[in-house]
Amino acid sequence: RALAKGAPAAAYYIHGAETILKDEAVATLIDAILDPGLRDFNLDLLSAQTLDPEQLVAVCSSLPMMADRRVVVVRDVEAWKRKSKAKLAAAQALTELGDTTVAILVQGNDDAPDGELAKPCTMVDCAAPTGEALDAWLDDRLADSGVVLEPEAREHLLRATAGDLGLLAAECAKLAGLGGSKALDRDTVGALVGIRFGETADDWRDAVLRDDLATSARILPRLLEQSGTSGVRLVMLLGSSLLALQWGRATAEARRIKGAPLASAVKTLCFESRPMVGSYDPFARLVGEVVGRWSLPRIDQAVRATLAADVALKSTTVSGEAAILTDLTLNLAVSRSRKAA
Repeated sequence: RALAKGAPAAAYYIHGAETILKDEAVATLIDAILDPGLRDFNLDLLSAQTLDPEQLVAVCSSLPMMADRRVVVVRDVEAWKRKSKAKLAAAQALTELGDTTVAILVQGNDDAPDGELAKPCTMVDCAAPTGEALDAWLDDRLADSGVVLEPEAREHLLRATAGDLGLLAAECAKLAGLGGSKALDRDTVGALVGIRFGETADDWRDAVLRDDLATSARILPRLLEQSGTSGVRLVMLLGSSLLALQWGRATAEARRIKGAPLASAVKTLCFESRPMVGSYDPFARLVGEVVGRWSLPRIDQAVRATLAADVALKSTTVSGEAAILTDLTLNLAVSRSRKAA
């Protein structure tokens, strides 16, 4: 958006946890600055791991060929933290860039940005998107892939991938391979992703919070068979959800709200604190639905039981995970007080 309003900055510093977003940011900048026909003459792709300080100064000093600007992309700039001479030269070069060169520094890890290198740069934060930002990213990726999903299918895709951009990108590519213009339903998406509708980690958590023992017991064995799913991950999801539910219950009592107003407050909390609870909008609606079942003492007891299960899971074999999680869900269900509401 900033590029559409005027000339690009002299230097950009791209950082954050999401590699896909970093690559997209680099591609967006290059596309906006360079003419495709002259890109090969005016684009340098370098790595700080092998870049000499003198080389960077020389590259940034080169003039563009038949264009107004050239672009220098330097990846892995965190390597310069271990090379003080290289970092000093790079920082100096960034302050001396003319109007004909745009430098793009890309930090490979998700550590805090380097203050000296970042100071003369426009910052681009590529943190993992959540909530509406994740929804917007997925909608853009689906549109680019020519894929249309029914609402339930779209939500299932988010739940099945836990909002992981790498997995979402891969699944969008697979869905695009199906072709056709008809909106895909939840069963089609589930079959392609390999996780049936209603059998994601979020669905298990939802069943637990709804005191739906039959559903949580049915889902659990299939969940633990899924690649990337473990008992520890499930209790982390449940624990984070219980803490958010605790806030929701306290807020409901203090402000005397429930239903949609409470769900809106929980959604705002999620955007501010970024808990690991899955997609924020459906989770906020879930809290508004079940908060009457969960008194504050019951939630406190559930948090303690979940912590104990986490400790047990970290000291057991994979074969014991199902038993520990089943005991946990049974304990949470029987803890329900008829006076919770």
